[in-house]
Amino acid sequence: MNAADGPDQRTGLDKDALKRDFLDNLLYAQGKFPALSTLHDYYMALAFTVRDRMLQRWISTAETYTRLGSRTVAYFSAEFLLGPHLGNNLVNLGIDQAARQAIRELGLSYEELLAQEEEPGLGNGGLGRLAACYLDSLATQEIPALGYGIRYEFGIFNQDIVDGQQVELTDKWLRFGNPWELPRPEWAVEVKLGGHTHRYVDDQGRIRHQWTPSWTVIGTPYDTPILGYLNNTANTLRLWRAEAPESFDLSTFNRGDYWGAVNKKVVSENITKVLYPNDEQIQGKELRLQQQYFFVSCSLQDMLRIMRGQNIPLEKFHEKYAVQLNDTHPAVAIAELMRLLVDENGMDWALAWDITRKTFAYTNHTLLPEALEQWPVHLFARILPRHMEIIFEINVRHLDEVRLRFLGDHERLGRLSLINEHGERYVRMAHLACVGSHAINGVAALHTELLKADVLADFHALWPEKFSNKTNGVTPRRWISLANPRLSKLLDQSIGEGWARDLAQLRNLEPFADDAAFRSEWRYLKRATKEDFANFLRRRVGVAVDPQSLFDVQVKRIHEYKRQHLNVLHIIALYLKLKHNPNQAITPRTFIFGGKAAPGYHMAKLMIRLITGVADMVNKDPALRDQLKVVYLPNFNVTNGQRIYPAAELSEQISTAGKEASGTGNMKFMMNGALTIGTLDGANVEIREEAGAENFFLFGLSTEEVQELKHNGYRPSDCYHSNPELKAVLDLIREGYFSRGDRELFKPLIDNLLHHDPYMLLADFRSYVDCQAQVSQAWCDVEHWSRMAILNIARSGKFSSDRSIRDYCDDIWNVRPVPIALHGRKEFQGGLGQ
Repeated sequence: MNAADGPDQRTGLDKDALKRDFLDNLLYAQGKFPALSTLHDYYMALAFTVRDRMLQRWISTAETYTRLGSRTVAYFSAEFLLGPHLGNNLVNLGIDQAARQAIRELGLSYEELLAQEEEPGLGNGGLGRLAACYLDSLATQEIPALGYGIRYEFGIFNQDIVDGQQVELTDKWLRFGNPWELPRPEWAVEVKLGGHTHRYVDDQGRIRHQWTPSWTVIGTPYDTPILGYLNNTANTLRLWRAEAPESFDLSTFNRGDYWGAVNKKVVSENITKVLYPNDEQIQGKELRLQQQYFFVSCSLQDMLRIMRGQNIPLEKFHEKYAVQLNDTHPAVAIAELMRLLVDENGMDWALAWDITRKTFAYTNHTLLPEALEQWPVHLFARILPRHMEIIFEINVRHLDEVRLRFLGDHERLGRLSLINEHGERYVRMAHLACVGSHAINGVAALHTELLKADVLADFHALWPEKFSNKTNGVTPRRWISLANPRLSKLLDQSIGEGWARDLAQLRNLEPFADDAAFRSEWRYLKRATKEDFANFLRRRVGVAVDPQSLFDVQVKRIHEYKRQHLNVLHIIALYLKLKHNPNQAITPRTFIFGGKAAPGYHMAKLMIRLITGVADMVNKDPALRDQLKVVYLPNFNVTNGQRIYPAAELSEQISTAGKEASGTGNMKFMMNGALTIGTLDGANVEIREEAGAENFFLFGLSTEEVQELKHNGYRPSDCYHSNPELKAVLDLIREGYFSRGDRELFKPLIDNLLHHDPYMLLADFRSYVDCQAQVSQAWCDVEHWSRMAILNIARSGKFSSDRSIRDYCDDIWNVRPVPIALHGRKEFQGGLGQ
């Protein structure tokens, strides 16, 4: 909108305009009047009011990109863990305070309305949350971008804890509708699956391939605007829903086959039914592969449609788009783009391959070999027969290049092949991503070096120029501005308001660390935040915790390499000390855990059971005099993260060195003033470099020491027998003290530690316990602890996702900002009828 037009009722940002639009949306969008309205109706009215302001920016952005034919980032991700939209959009529009006042004047509770939103559980953890942070930063940096993914009907399960064990509940995030999305059925596409291929010679004498599928599904896009912070950019997240070409077969119904009449609809919609189906069975594997292919095929077809609409020649696909593959889940896009270019558009293979490799870039997110996706060749060929042929052809040409570079090195050929020939044949998706991309990046400096030296060493030897590091980041808008309003206000008053757009400005906070009055103010707001969280814990899990205790927090996906059970061993060690000497003075601590275990991951579920078993005994033992409390907060998600990170004081980042790619929770803790206890793993290395070694609690073996110990023959039982404290801890678990006398419950976990211990818990136990003693000592000096906390905040600027996105734009995507001018009704009315 031009300034001369002035705001209209649907786009005004002041309190009165918001109140008018809120009431209009309650009546005309919700069809309700106050006497019949529920809290959810009021939430929807506020959401539609905010969306009105977003749509003006969204349409202005789309019009600008279309008119200019802007080079665009296409971010392909199987997960987008966005979190609740309403609060974040209010912050990014800069109207959270105006909305708060408007709702209060209408006699409603702003906090209650925000709490009505169902969080979209479209991700499992760090991978999906990173994608969401990157979309926020792309819009804030004014970078033309499209996020492409799957509109799962049911997201990651909701977790409850019943009798100490994880119980998975269906995530019905769409049950009351989603006011933030707009369906686009006019842009639906067809996706083929199964069937067979046929070779033929076309009129020009060229060998061509025809794919005859056994079935097809329709992909319908649902668009969600993604706002930049205090600018006019609103990019698009486009998620695909699978539907049957014909949802109801009337003739079959009329024959009395009522199930058959809707069977195709059920089968088709299964593709986008649930995030990450359990793939222990072959049907689960098939469904996951179908999901991955479905969303990349839909997305690439959509991108071609956009190019046609902008009259951009097909040969310039790589100039129009920079496609980032967020891990290996979307890697089949490489074969699909080749199919679309060669089979559907008759392009020569060499030109199509050149375009494909210039289009894609690949982010690796794991150092665990078992996490690098592979698909059985027979399964892949049955579901995607044409893509199997294309991958075989890519592999033949790729291995020819390898032979020229490494003459006679047959073992290297086997390691670099896209097909794993050892035993049952598998398609290696990380290999396909490396071969079909022009850039490969890790997500932390250490992670990237380990990729080059180990996991992808052969590819680095072949194409060293492809590799670079892009350390992860998180958006300060959600993780400070929205999650921690007290800290946000303190920062505004101390260093100005520019930090939320340029987190490097937090460095200006450093001098305040030596200001006693500022440290006192910091402690005051931290205490208030902890009290809020303590009240929430009492309501949610029924455990009373002391806000004056040290809040020691580990929240993340439950996995052996993340070593939540090492944390538990330390808790038991403290417990035993107090039991043996009840009058001993220790630092009062509240240990807070959160995270979900994969439904089929038995050991991770057993770790949760151990945590809750320890909590049960510790919390009810009067001898401890409430000096220790252990809390397991169920259903860790973005909403709960916004409560936890601001309240935390010690951040547990204790994975085995060389196992965590980066981590992003560590960054959220740091920028909210928690100190880190951690190993030299993932982004911990860079956090320690930024914060200063004196403001970081380091323990444990380094990556090199882990490798050396394994090479020399690690015997975990030696640690058990040589460390009486460790022995007492493990014996107490084994004796059934935390399992109501059941000696069998934790036997698999203890046996694994004593005889295998693949993640070196017992090797790191002594160092961890000693480091925790240093934490306790530091905590006793409140002024010193406050200074360290403030310096952690001040030095967290590197870990903004804005910095990450600038690095990608400069080094990989070659994309520049496109500022957006707002358009109003007059501009769009001028185009009607054209």
